[in-house]
Amino acid sequence: MQVKNNFTIGRLARAAGVGVETVRYYQRRKLLPLPVAQDSAFRTYPVALVDRIRFIKRSQELGFSLDEIEALLQLEDGSDRAAIRELAADKLQHIRAKIADLARIEAALSHLIHECAATGQSQVCPIIAALAGSTAPD
Repeated sequence: MQVKNNFTIGRLARAAGVGVETVRYYQRRKLLPLPVAQDSAFRTYPVALVDRIRFIKRSQELGFSLDEIEALLQLEDGSDRAAIRELAADKLQHIRAKIADLARIEAALSHLIHECAATGQSQVCPIIAALAGSTAPD
């Protein structure tokens, strides 16, 4: 139900592609304003909140936490580009560190799989041994 260029919470959630509980959670986190009581029986939300919810969801897809998104929303007018760049650069550094960690894990697991295939059935499987803590993966 749409009321005078405003949405009910259900309509807002559908338009933004999220659930009603997500809208309520964002309100509790103060990422979205609480609805203003109107004369009607329904609380309504401005249509512009659809874009704000989409901004939040896209930011999450890029790996930003809700705390980081809150900081980005405080900078949404774009006037403090240095602060925006700093937040994005910090996130990029964090992502690169995760990628490096995943590369190390990939190499260790790949090595263990190769070792498992190369050892005889009478020997302890290197994968099981590494997971049990008997040997450390390279």
